[in-house]
Amino acid sequence: MKRLPAPWRYAAMCLALAVAYAIVPVNAGADPGVLVLRWAVTAAMLATIAVFAYWEAERQLRDPDAPLGGLLVAILGGVLVFALADYGVAVHRPDEFAGLATRIDALYFALSTLLTVGFGDVHAQGQIARALLTVQMAFNFTVIAASASLMARKLTARARQRGARHSSR
Repeated sequence: MKRLPAPWRYAAMCLALAVAYAIVPVNAGADPGVLVLRWAVTAAMLATIAVFAYWEAERQLRDPDAPLGGLLVAILGGVLVFALADYGVAVHRPDEFAGLATRIDALYFALSTLLTVGFGDVHAQGQIARALLTVQMAFNFTVIAASASLMARKLTARARQRGARHSSR
């Protein structure tokens, strides 16, 4: 069976991440054992995303023509995992966040944190939310910003190469 072209594979991965974000159950009545398991799974997912981003960055440095989709998947994965974690905290402890009641609120908050725009309408007010947000900001700075920076540099270099090829014709 023939593999899908890389752009389609990466698009499918991004779609799968978005669907998972939308359907993963988060309910307020979970017992403490389930909550511990969820936090362990969240930590494992973040570690997996960080390793995947590292591998993709290494691949980009080894092969200048490697597809950039893996970096995009890592960025989206990091944003969605933190949005889901923020939402989980808000569901289980509503006093931890101000203005965060839905998955859309959580995604909005994760993106506004990543992009450092922080309008103030959604914010951490409890210690658990602030601890989570501290980890989120560190992850954003190290993994996501590095991936986005590498992606931007590669896109710029590829655009210059295409421009040079077209101008030499």
